[in-house]
Amino acid sequence: MKFEDSKYSKRFAYKKEVFPFGTLYLTKYFIVSELNEGVHVDYTIAGEIISRCSKYVHKGDKISYIANRYNSYSFNPQIWVDFNNEYDFLIATAIVSYSNFSHLNASLEKQFFSKSLKRCKSLDEAINWVINLDEITKVTNQS
Repeated sequence: MKFEDSKYSKRFAYKKEVFPFGTLYLTKYFIVSELNEGVHVDYTIAGEIISRCSKYVHKGDKISYIANRYNSYSFNPQIWVDFNNEYDFLIATAIVSYSNFSHLNASLEKQFFSKSLKRCKSLDEAINWVINLDEITKVTNQS
């Protein structure tokens, strides 16, 4: 299921950022990426995503990232290692897999990610997991 077709697009205020390679949905608590079929996420694409997100994510913010992989695409897992070393706003990642192959790829990526990474079978499972993380519930309880 795509984010805009989900109940969460009505529940959470979000900004939509469209790229030639896919779309991001940025909420206060998480970012959902929905990338196009056949894309290979390399350092150039990762840099574009980070650059655009920096307009919305500020120093001290803590958010989660959800890769909603309803399309098949590839990802250079080394990016996670470099990202973890340079940025501290990301507290966790959820990867939504719609096929066994995608789930296998997510398992490989998990080896490169030093923070919490959950493999999910649905967007609903991923969003429920990230909004119930301790770091997020602390923020929502203070609001």
